[in-house]
Amino acid sequence: MPDFTVVIPARNEAAYLPLTLRALERQTLAPQEVIVVDHASRDETGALARAWGARVVCCVGGGIAQARQMGLDAARTPWVATTDADSLPAPQWLAQLAHAAEVPGRVALYGPMRFCGVSPSLRVASELGYSMFLRVCELGGRPNLAGANMAFSRQAALLAGGYPDVEAYEDVLLGQALLQLGEVAFVPGALVETSARRLAGGWLPFLWRHALNLSGHRRGYFGG
Repeated sequence: MPDFTVVIPARNEAAYLPLTLRALERQTLAPQEVIVVDHASRDETGALARAWGARVVCCVGGGIAQARQMGLDAARTPWVATTDADSLPAPQWLAQLAHAAEVPGRVALYGPMRFCGVSPSLRVASELGYSMFLRVCELGGRPNLAGANMAFSRQAALLAGGYPDVEAYEDVLLGQALLQLGEVAFVPGALVETSARRLAGGWLPFLWRHALNLSGHRRGYFGG
């Protein structure tokens, strides 16, 4: 199986990041390295990551695209997997991605997501809804790779030009650029749970952001 680096961009995530790092400790296939890109945090994000054993890369300016690009540039393994600092990869996450990466011609991978810290019914509904969303994107010929749960060949990502310098949608745009270089595959067993804080403003704003996502909106609608 190919070696993986896990890249996590983080800004003021001291309350969430330790849970993400513990989830990586439970992986049945350990990453070769974990890189936390500390995006100008004003809390203990960087110190917590270093204490855990991650390599910390400091990003003092720019937006999320620049932070993700710095993680890509710092990685040294053939494959890079990314998740967010408030997300919890399931124990089989990296093993499932690594197994899928062995198929010749594949350059990028992505998997399902669902909310954590919510009622069982909402957890199930979020996973089903997101799966439907991904299916719609796939049928439209525009697979939707989210930074909280995606992986790619480092060489292919660099050949594609890396993350575009946009305020948002940088992960999806990279996925679409990778599609021009090879196969982009959905991996059903590579589950990531993510914080329901995205619902803090209510369902309508959340769904509106995803509608903007589908339309290709590139401004900073996910907030600072």
